[in-house]
Amino acid sequence: MRPLVLGLALGLTFSLAFQAQAAEPARPVVSIIVDQQANLLQSFTGVVVARTETALGFPIIGTVAARPAGTGDIVKKGDLLAQLSTEDFDADLRTAEAGVTVARAQLRSATDARDRARELLARGAGSATRLEDSERALVSAQARLEQALASRARAADIRDLATLTAPFDGVVTETLAEAGATLSAGQAILRLAAIGEREIIIDVSEDSAVVRAVGDRFSARLLADDELMAHAVLARIDPVAERATRTHRLHLTLESAPPAFRLGSLVKVTPSGGEHQDIVVPVSALLEPPAVWVVDRTDDTIALRQVELGVTSGEFAIVSSGLTAGDEVVIKGIHSLKEGQVVGPRETE
Repeated sequence: MRPLVLGLALGLTFSLAFQAQAAEPARPVVSIIVDQQANLLQSFTGVVVARTETALGFPIIGTVAARPAGTGDIVKKGDLLAQLSTEDFDADLRTAEAGVTVARAQLRSATDARDRARELLARGAGSATRLEDSERALVSAQARLEQALASRARAADIRDLATLTAPFDGVVTETLAEAGATLSAGQAILRLAAIGEREIIIDVSEDSAVVRAVGDRFSARLLADDELMAHAVLARIDPVAERATRTHRLHLTLESAPPAFRLGSLVKVTPSGGEHQDIVVPVSALLEPPAVWVVDRTDDTIALRQVELGVTSGEFAIVSSGLTAGDEVVIKGIHSLKEGQVVGPRETE
């Protein structure tokens, strides 16, 4: 009787345990719907800038006499931007012009002396040596005139350099010096941005930069007004990373952007949707070899699905094949799951 009682007791224990286990609710899973994450990797914040912007200054030392152009002013090519005091330059030009006058007088005298020496030699009253000396003096006088003319031209050029004009149509984005300031040669007095083509610059990490290629298309929306959108195309990726941040700068050319896309505006940039759109999953969802747990909500079971990966960038990876938009992928606790396991409702992080 004792073995029979023991067997009944054990059977009752296993039955109760099985019933208790069956009564436990299915384990919920932390998962994502992959099409909702498709643009997670490629969303950036950028700044609208002019495609051409340059700092302008004088190539000579001088004191600023006037700076009629101010920040925000729109100027045309050839408009006056700034003027140096020209008193010293005018004095140098007058000195150079006086030097030309003296050199021309000396040349006339040397020419007359050569002509007299030639005439006297022809009459037999002069010597060949005197003629040779007068000819050498004439050559020297001609050289002094050429030197004086070059000095005058240089003084005139320097005088012209005291006037700064706009090299192209643009808007003054920054002024760096006021009237009365003394500038060294080459020191910037203002910054001028060309009117016309605008671009967006974004700074991305190196692994994010390799995801992109010249010619990729993007959509940009103003952070201040999400309803305003423009298209842009990737024109250039700076080959050298910024020394401080180790990021690469991407230059996106705006196409027919609304006027509200002003210089300095902040924009949110995302890849334009097309026939093919990469699917992005967190790295935490990946097993080795590359595979993910996919939830089938028709019976709330999970299945292991092999995938092929593209570029991995930080905490995310691009899945090139194996998943389709709308798949539910488990992203937490993936090492404790089993094939065909029944799971509970979906939870978000």
